[in-house]
Amino acid sequence: MRKIVYWVHVSIDGHVAGPGGAFDWPTVGPELFGYSNAMNEQVDTLLYGRVVWEGMASYWPTADADPTTADDHARTFAPYWRRTPKVVMSRTLDKADHGARVIGKNLPEEVAELKRQPGRDILLTGGSEAAASLTELGLLDDVRVVVHPVVLGGGPRLLPGLKDRLNLTLVDSRTFDGASVLLHYERRH
Repeated sequence: MRKIVYWVHVSIDGHVAGPGGAFDWPTVGPELFGYSNAMNEQVDTLLYGRVVWEGMASYWPTADADPTTADDHARTFAPYWRRTPKVVMSRTLDKADHGARVIGKNLPEEVAELKRQPGRDILLTGGSEAAASLTELGLLDDVRVVVHPVVLGGGPRLLPGLKDRLNLTLVDSRTFDGASVLLHYERRH
């Protein structure tokens, strides 16, 4: 069965975005960029909550349109994003652009079915509420948190509203570019 991998950037005070949704603070250098690219090769489906989806859909379809862009991440990730199947978890959207499929009417069954399909793992990027919902349902398998050297003082928390304890096993940790730290956990069964 495929796993759902939660990939998220977080401040040292536990926020996934700053006040007002600010996301100008992650420190992404060549080592973190390389890890992210390697992780993309391990998945074949991108999963988003509605809020993150709206940001991704507004930027990534044309992020590499300027042939003179010096942004390696945009040149590499934009074509990957366009060609990779996308699923959006939402109770309010009926459809999504860019070939994405919307699920959410019966989230437990729809996500369980997604995990049962053949293929590589599924990558949930950001989206603290989506991750918390999947965690509550016992459907989140792998958590990869990149802690950045910033205190945001507010904004959405990593996994808001969880009622029960979630025990995890540390699989890996590493430092990227002398700035951020990966904490890679798997859910204990």
